[in-house]
Amino acid sequence: MMAPFTPDGRRSIDTLWRISSQEIMPLNDSRTDTEGYRLYPVHSLGDNAIQPGLVSLAESLPKSGILRVDGDTGVFFEPFVRQLTEALSHLGRSVCHVPVSEWVHPPETVLEMTAPFTGGDDPVFGRRTTLAMRDFFRAGKLESAKPDADSGITIFFGTGAALCPVGGALLYITVPKNEQQYRARAGSIANLGLARPLGSKMAYKRFYFNDWVVVRKHLESIAPVVNYFIDGQQGDSFTWASGDTIRKGLAMLSRSVFRPRPWFEPGAWGGEWCLGHIPGLNTEVPNYAWSFELISPENGVVFESDGNLLEVSFDLLMALEAKQILGQSFATYGTEFPIRFDFLDTYNGGNLSVQCHPRPEYIRAHFGENFTQEEAYYMLDSGDNAVVYLGFQQGINPEEFERILTGSYLHGQPVDIEQFVQKHPAHKHDFFLIPPGTIHASGINNLVLEISTTPYIFTFKMYDWCRPDLDGNPRPLNIARGMENLYFERQGHAVKEDLISKPLLLEKGDGWEMYQLPTHPMHSYEVKRLVITHEINLNTSGQCHVYNLVEGSMIHVVTESGFSTTYRYTETFVVPASTGNYTLINPTDTPVMLVDASLKKITLP
Repeated sequence: MMAPFTPDGRRSIDTLWRISSQEIMPLNDSRTDTEGYRLYPVHSLGDNAIQPGLVSLAESLPKSGILRVDGDTGVFFEPFVRQLTEALSHLGRSVCHVPVSEWVHPPETVLEMTAPFTGGDDPVFGRRTTLAMRDFFRAGKLESAKPDADSGITIFFGTGAALCPVGGALLYITVPKNEQQYRARAGSIANLGLARPLGSKMAYKRFYFNDWVVVRKHLESIAPVVNYFIDGQQGDSFTWASGDTIRKGLAMLSRSVFRPRPWFEPGAWGGEWCLGHIPGLNTEVPNYAWSFELISPENGVVFESDGNLLEVSFDLLMALEAKQILGQSFATYGTEFPIRFDFLDTYNGGNLSVQCHPRPEYIRAHFGENFTQEEAYYMLDSGDNAVVYLGFQQGINPEEFERILTGSYLHGQPVDIEQFVQKHPAHKHDFFLIPPGTIHASGINNLVLEISTTPYIFTFKMYDWCRPDLDGNPRPLNIARGMENLYFERQGHAVKEDLISKPLLLEKGDGWEMYQLPTHPMHSYEVKRLVITHEINLNTSGQCHVYNLVEGSMIHVVTESGFSTTYRYTETFVVPASTGNYTLINPTDTPVMLVDASLKKITLP
């Protein structure tokens, strides 16, 4: 592995330490309130709440004692420890360093203990781990931690350092999940407990099924007592805020309105809609396939003070404020945020793979997830000849379907998929329902607002048009898993009746209309569409609401507590359950339209 930093923790300028077409978020930015869709939506903490650099951090720390520097998988601890040591030394303090990584089990032991969760030779799927952070350390090593008697300050650092039973100030360095993936692509980081990188695809599988699960549980346990949070996504430049400041900021978000920071990725079928409509994106890319609008395991929220930015994970928000955010659904979902919004862009691109998602009992038994992917396609925009593939043709023969798909995969032969799967015209604002076990795919020339429950990698691709991925390699298919989950009775005329939603006018008032977009009985969420000419007063009714502005340039949101903000076309935002009363105001001369998803009152098995 090529280290992105020299042994003394300085940036090695000849080393590529992240690979991505997306620019890294700046830690100081004056462009956060530009017109149109914002790549860096921020939430103000007021003045003097976020500080740049580590000199001011050193000045705020105790003059002697112990520091525990913990952080996410993929943190570059070396530059942080070097800069903090230099700042402390200038203040006349002597410093000793203790890397807790030396107490972790050997890599071969880590591979053995995580093997039941990493799926063996399966290139995509594993099982959610039951391991905890402490399991990665050799017995007794954490308990043997002692400060250096000859130093004024001893710094215990590394992922899991908070477990050292030595007291002292606790610092936590955050790195967004997308940046962890970009570092893994460059081979500049290794997975939790390993010494060398595995390659980006295998690294991602371990992130999803092991590292992020372990780190999330660990963060939940220490979040209330962290003294300082540090944004480490720039690698060797940092912003920081006190733990109390961040906790107060997260409490504010959980009682008002907030927007996570989105991020974008190219893909084999990606299109050009985002490139033409979202300012600030890097245009030197082949396409953009996805926008991660709100995929809570991978998104973060950004705070701002005096132009300084600091991002923390959605995991941290849920660790501290899940009950306020989910309200009545907290008893069912706990700290898992259950609604997902993302964009699928196929404008002048390609068809998505023909696919399905696991039934609830299957995802629990095989992957350890608490609930499954219950999707729907809201057509935020559609071009000429746009279609959606959904449901089977009448009289489908499952055995023939499997035989044809398997032959195509083995021999690279195209399939006339319309012999088996229905193709429906897609128009702007159509709403297609994709409960678990439904065959489906978006065709070209769509911008899909995908509404779903949160699990998001459990796509059983069954036919992918015989195309390679962006690296020129075959994309893995999951025909056998798909066959185990498909509902073949979703065929013929019943598809149009059951899986294409028909809007129903629920209520109307002075300057607004509210429509129900009925979802399937297997969907655990409901969807409404609001058409607002002037304004509408609403109440959360004890449930969290996720919105996207699907028509119109902007919408004002004002809460009963006096919080107000504005969102732009295609931006996704969250109104937590505890917000209570709020008003949506259209400040323009033309009607605006929003889609609203909220949870049904259910109990998971």
